[in-house]
Amino acid sequence: MKPHPGRSSLVAMLALSLPLFSAVVSAQEAKPPHWTYGGEEGPSAWGKLDSAYATCSIGHTQSPIDIKGAKPADLPALNFDYKAVPLNIIDNGHTIQINYPAGSTLTVGDKTYTLKQFHFHHPSEEHINGRGFAMVAHLVHADSSGNLAVVAVLLAQGEENPLIATLWKNLPAEKGKAVDVPGVTVDMNKLLPADHGYYTFAGSLTTPPCSEGVTWYVLKHQSPVSAEEVAAFAKIYAKNARPIQPTNGRQIRETK
Repeated sequence: MKPHPGRSSLVAMLALSLPLFSAVVSAQEAKPPHWTYGGEEGPSAWGKLDSAYATCSIGHTQSPIDIKGAKPADLPALNFDYKAVPLNIIDNGHTIQINYPAGSTLTVGDKTYTLKQFHFHHPSEEHINGRGFAMVAHLVHADSSGNLAVVAVLLAQGEENPLIATLWKNLPAEKGKAVDVPGVTVDMNKLLPADHGYYTFAGSLTTPPCSEGVTWYVLKHQSPVSAEEVAAFAKIYAKNARPIQPTNGRQIRETK
């Protein structure tokens, strides 16, 4: 029996299309599940949304925490070597994030980390002795092996913050799309308080997948942010802060 004239071409088409179909399915499966800061997909449910997010529920060194009972210690200084860079900003659907190109570093003792990005939470995620703050900036760094270090700059309501004012003037109109802003530069040094004393502890990412093994440096002193700047952010993200997590007896140290 002779094959149908169109059968061989149909088989060929299927053979070509199946890998593409599989790739599309894989891409769809790889897409992380949606999460939010409230409702059925809020923080209490993060660990159940996907197996990749399980650490959000079962982890033992989760962030953020209320910093209490810190032990004074002889700790190395935080040596910031941040460069002024062209502004690349994105509203990623969870926060306002500024992406940093290679070249700006944080050195702590014999460890050097590269600044990758910084972003904001409202209100502050970290608390100190039960006290929260208007906002916090998280400065995310990675070393050459991919180990993460996050510096938290707490923002107390007060005077206008010139760096934040510049960022808010250049907020993207579209979510999920990074924008290069011509002629505008950002210098992270201007967000840091003059005193770089800090608390440090082992923690995690504060958003899914809540990966642990993150070294945290929370600066003791705050930088200012105006009421108008807080209100402008709150119009976009009324609350994008994960609740305080159990300390579980972990060691918290602070500079003397």
